[in-house]
Amino acid sequence: MLVFAAAAQQDYSFYGMFMQADPVVKGVMIGLVVASVICWAIIFEKMIRLMWLRRQVRRLEAVARSGTASDAERGLIKRLLDSGEDELNDGASRSEDRSAVRARIERALRGTLKSELQRQEAGLPFLATIGSSAPFVGLFGTVWGIMNSFTAIGQQQDTSLATVAPGIAEALLATALGLAAAIPAVMAYNAVSVSLGRLAARANSSLTEIAKKMSRPTSETVVPMRASKGH
Repeated sequence: MLVFAAAAQQDYSFYGMFMQADPVVKGVMIGLVVASVICWAIIFEKMIRLMWLRRQVRRLEAVARSGTASDAERGLIKRLLDSGEDELNDGASRSEDRSAVRARIERALRGTLKSELQRQEAGLPFLATIGSSAPFVGLFGTVWGIMNSFTAIGQQQDTSLATVAPGIAEALLATALGLAAAIPAVMAYNAVSVSLGRLAARANSSLTEIAKKMSRPTSETVVPMRASKGH
C-alpha cells in the first residue's frame, strides 16, 4: 500500500516532472525551452522576410523582361537600380566601352544582391547550432537524471517501479525538449537555405539581363531603363 500511495502522489504532468527534477535537469529544460522560443521567433521572421523577397524577385524579373522601371521603385529593386546607375554614370564619365560598363554594372548589381541575401541569412547560424546541439544537450539532462535515479535506488535499497519511474520520466523529458527544439530548427534552416538559393539564382539571371539593357546606348534601347542620375 505504501508503494502505491507514493506512486499516486507523483505528478507526471510536464509541470510536475519539471518541478520534481534535479536542479541540473531543470537548468537544461529551461535552456532548451528558451532556445526553442527563439528558434520559433526566427522561423516566423524568416517566413515574413522570404515572402517580401519573393515579391521583390518577381518584380525584378518583370523589370528585366520589360527593360523599364518606375521612379517609385522601393526596397531591393531601388537599391539595385541605384547601384547600377551609379556604375553606369561612373563608367560613362571615364569613357569606358560598352563591355566594360556592362561588367561594371553587373558587378555592382551582384554585390548589392549579395549584401541583401546576407542580411536575410541573419539568424540561420543560430538555427543550425540549435538543430545540431539541442539533442545532445537534452541527452545530457537525461543521463544526469538517470544517474540520480540509480543513486536513489542505491540509497533506498528499492528497485520497484515506483522508485525508478519518476526520475526516468523527468530525465526523458529533457531529451524530448531537446528534440522539440532541434527538429523545427533543422527543418527551418534547410527550407530557408534552399529558398534563398533558388531566389538568388532567379535574381542573378535577371541581373544579367538588366546589366545588358542598362549598358546599351540610348539609341539602341527599345524600352529604356529608368532614367539615370544626372541624365
